[in-house]
Amino acid sequence: MTDRGRLRMAVPKGALAPGTLALLREAGVDAGALADPGRLLILDTADIRFIVGKPTDIPAYVAYGAADVAIAGADVLVEAGLDVVELADLRFGACRFVVAEREGAQQANRESYRRLGVMRVATKYPRVTETHFAALGIQIEIVKLNGNVELAPLLGLAERIVDITATGTTLRENRLRIVEEVSASTARFVANPVSVRMDSVRIMDLADRLERAAARIEEGAA
Repeated sequence: MTDRGRLRMAVPKGALAPGTLALLREAGVDAGALADPGRLLILDTADIRFIVGKPTDIPAYVAYGAADVAIAGADVLVEAGLDVVELADLRFGACRFVVAEREGAQQANRESYRRLGVMRVATKYPRVTETHFAALGIQIEIVKLNGNVELAPLLGLAERIVDITATGTTLRENRLRIVEEVSASTARFVANPVSVRMDSVRIMDLADRLERAAARIEEGAA
């Protein structure tokens, strides 16, 4: 499961990248190449082969054995629903799944649901959305979007949205109000089940180092 003895570790681009680099450094992992990878997507150190990927692709890399371990947001892990082993909550990249609707539309949306018996919900996360509303016993029609979900209620495409937010600023700026919180999300350290069995000592040691580093960073920020 390794490349010439290296542990294959998938790491995300984008919003989680700075926190990932800081955590790896705090844990004593040689991750200097990640500071400025340029266009390179695979970066080798003496011990680790880093695979730099789109956050939503990271669970697939791990589940299908292209990577032994990874750092990924809980949001994408839940939505992917793939077979990976979660080993540590890394405590950074905090955000939350929320349900939101257009300001002032609460009564109209309730009346529409009573009349039609179904609510239209726009989201990038259909699995999370379906599970949440099913638990509430609310019948929904999902509109799958890949970006700018906030537009859906403003254009009349959907009554509500389910999206990820850290501060709620974008929602407020687009005149949307949060109706309820679905769940919280932070970065997690995950592994391929087969890799954990075959290389348990090294993977569990790395999980422990990352978890302790995450605690130190959190304490320092407090």
